[in-house]
Amino acid sequence: MLCLRRIYAFALRRCQFRTLSSDTLLSQLNSCTTEDQVFDLVGKNKVKLSEKHVGSAISLLWKFQKEKSHLLRSIDNIKNHSQFLTLRILAENKIEFMDNDLLVDTLYNVLRFSVEAHDSLVEELVMEAWRRLERFSLPTLSKFAMCLNEQKIYSSPLTGKIADIVNMNLDSIQDIRVLSVLMISISGVISQSFQERLIQKAELLLETVNFIHFNHARRIVQFLRNVRLTYRPLLEKCNKVFLENHSKLDVDNISLILGLYQSLQFNNTEFRLVIKQKLTESIDDCNNTVSFTKLFAALGPMAGPEVRERLIATALLMAEEFNYHQALVVVETMEEMECRNSHLIQKIASLLDKYLNKYRPIDLVKITQALVLLHCQNAELYTKLRRLLVGYLKVNVVPSDISMLTRVLSMLPSSQVDEVVINRVDAVLPQCNLRDLNAFAKALVRWVRHDQSHQQSTSGPGAKLLQKLSNCGYQRLQKASDLDLLLEELRYISGEWFEEILVEETMNTCLRLMDQITWMNVLEFSSFLIKTNYRCTPLLDRIASVAVQHISQINPAGMYIILLPFTIMNYDPPQSEEFFETCIQHFSSNLGCFEPHLLVLLGYSLAIAEYFPPALINAIFNVDFLAKLDAQLETLPDTLNWRVRLRLMELNRAVCLECPEFQIPWFHERYCQQMQRKGNGSTNTAQQQIHRMLGEILGGRQYAKVSVLTPYYYGIDFECILDKNKKPLPYMDQSIVLADLVQWGPDIQLLGKKGLPLGAQRIAVEFLDSKTFCKNSCHVKGEFAMKKRHLEILGYQVVQIPHFEWNSMELSSKDAWMEYLKKNIFETK
Repeated sequence: MLCLRRIYAFALRRCQFRTLSSDTLLSQLNSCTTEDQVFDLVGKNKVKLSEKHVGSAISLLWKFQKEKSHLLRSIDNIKNHSQFLTLRILAENKIEFMDNDLLVDTLYNVLRFSVEAHDSLVEELVMEAWRRLERFSLPTLSKFAMCLNEQKIYSSPLTGKIADIVNMNLDSIQDIRVLSVLMISISGVISQSFQERLIQKAELLLETVNFIHFNHARRIVQFLRNVRLTYRPLLEKCNKVFLENHSKLDVDNISLILGLYQSLQFNNTEFRLVIKQKLTESIDDCNNTVSFTKLFAALGPMAGPEVRERLIATALLMAEEFNYHQALVVVETMEEMECRNSHLIQKIASLLDKYLNKYRPIDLVKITQALVLLHCQNAELYTKLRRLLVGYLKVNVVPSDISMLTRVLSMLPSSQVDEVVINRVDAVLPQCNLRDLNAFAKALVRWVRHDQSHQQSTSGPGAKLLQKLSNCGYQRLQKASDLDLLLEELRYISGEWFEEILVEETMNTCLRLMDQITWMNVLEFSSFLIKTNYRCTPLLDRIASVAVQHISQINPAGMYIILLPFTIMNYDPPQSEEFFETCIQHFSSNLGCFEPHLLVLLGYSLAIAEYFPPALINAIFNVDFLAKLDAQLETLPDTLNWRVRLRLMELNRAVCLECPEFQIPWFHERYCQQMQRKGNGSTNTAQQQIHRMLGEILGGRQYAKVSVLTPYYYGIDFECILDKNKKPLPYMDQSIVLADLVQWGPDIQLLGKKGLPLGAQRIAVEFLDSKTFCKNSCHVKGEFAMKKRHLEILGYQVVQIPHFEWNSMELSSKDAWMEYLKKNIFETK
């Protein structure tokens, strides 16, 4: 092949002339209807072909391929054809004669045939384009930028030069296709201010252009993903384009859009429902592995039980035909679906085993994680995966890759700390960011626990490395000077190592950088603070201050994230009423921009803080809204679905108890009964101690009831009844947990005294474990303060026993515990 190429190159360099028959030849090329006709014409007219002929021939070849379905395309056959090699050599020798458009078109079309970036033709075309860059029209520039992006040239000086040209000419761009392509291509080299200008320009064009192809909107969403910015106004405009074009979206585009939305944590109910219906209707048409795999990945995670069963049944039938890439896609989707079909799990595992040597390290990581989370039982496959992962770990030098491989190695069953891994991790620690350090720490904690020889030791290799990790974490935090960069590192951090070792130092660093909290990063900072469960009042005050001062610049949907740390941590900032009222006023006139589930979560969060905005409550407890919410919940992951349903019940309960004037009915009776049947009713050691001592204090166990269910289905640890003289009253039947619920009857609002002797009082005794409090505080969290409030409305006198008091040195004897209980039960007002 190389010899042939040299002969062609030598012969063709002697033929750099224009032929008189060029127009005729061009007409003949344009008359071709198949690739063979083009190649035949090229073969007969090598010495007559001008740069225009070469460009037209390559363009025609791609045109023919583009018109075919993906299954029928023959890219490799075209690329390896001898006459295509002729065209490549001709093109390389005629680059200087090509005009700007032809130059870029040739590069674009050549790349369509998977010609490598290091091929001399591609290199020469790129270099010539760089020389002419400032003479390109904006459409030509955007097409060239797309070519660079396909070659993964994201952050080169050439990309920077394109960004400069775009920056100078941004105001003149009126073609949204051109803008969207350029936005993606330069996203890795732009400043914050330039990013804002691009977003403003995209918003303007989306509002003013009459027709917008969905690909243009998709590229804009991709830009936001690239710069890691969930800018809701722009996302909502793009989503509108997708909805208007939903009939034109195929499975590929739907999968891509859903993936982008997921990475941006953006959700739109209307889009998901439309797409779900469209995909469900297309199940029967997906009768080959290519189309079915794409459908399975897009529809599986949001499908209902019946559709899921259909998808799983079809996957079982097609499993043997899946190639290595399709098997990977299916197992990742099964993980997302939390699939428990053991037959399909084993089939896919066997298929993955067969293809194991074809996968890249990142693929092996995905496979290992999926199989472990699917509870796959295949020791032999896990052994092979471990060997491959360790092999890649030994030769890798990128900290993020090493942390990824280490993390997934620790997930493998019966995994033990490996000296090779320890040494590899140790070698890269100084280069690691907090995210990498956290991944290493999680893995080491697992290994130390699995390794019995080091379980009680602080001198094992895993324990020593953990200490070194902690020191590196401290040093990185102490050197941090940019809050945005710090938040980027902290975004996905969680787990014991961070919570026990680094959280306090992290808070000190955030306090040092507190002035850098602005309206642009306040949502991300608030999300981070929620995750830490750390009650740092100066930081909370800063969030409140920024929110009040810049409320008009914060998207209304962001109010949930702004308010949540205050309600969860039960904290009122200075000028608390102004803060809450400002936030409520900001979202109240924009309730339509909220997803249904987010509106429920917002309502619950405000209820914790004793705020019940009428506009919000009436919007939620509305038949049309609840129907829309039900439809949305069918498309959400099971965990989020469960949480939203629970919060709706809790909000319904709060409104019934605290705001009877709204006349909202209690409609969660059946839901609560179902939840009650699923409960395990387990008690911890401290609760068992308290139960025994309550029996002694009150005069027998018949005077105290355990695990009581109240009206509106609050569960309390213990209940006793004291008469007007503070004497305990016995229960008639200790075996009937719901006796009082029945006794109180259906009309249960504010009836804590019903069925009791005159002057008697119900006492609720609650043991408050560590989950009831913030990480660093003895202040009860908001949801538990609300529970106390509601129990008091129901007629209870609530006695709360904090774990730090019950387990304190002061209460280290039975007599001390007994005296503590007597004081709290009998001496309360």
